[in-house]
Amino acid sequence: MKNSESIKEFKKLNSSQITEKIDQLRKDLFDLRFKQATRQLNETHQFKIIKKQVAQLLTLSKSQSTSQKPAD
Repeated sequence: MKNSESIKEFKKLNSSQITEKIDQLRKDLFDLRFKQATRQLNETHQFKIIKKQVAQLLTLSKSQSTSQKPAD
């Protein structure tokens, strides 16, 4: 999955789907850490990819929540 494609797909999600996706990616990170600790991980580049996706989703979630709140 290319970076630009993932951002486009993330923007199509609503807030509950974003939250679910963040939870899933965090579980994936936990699994990667566990595999690394037991020396079963071959694809170490997955850490960087998943962390970046989590950050993108959190940023998107934050921007959606601030755009929905009325200005005072």
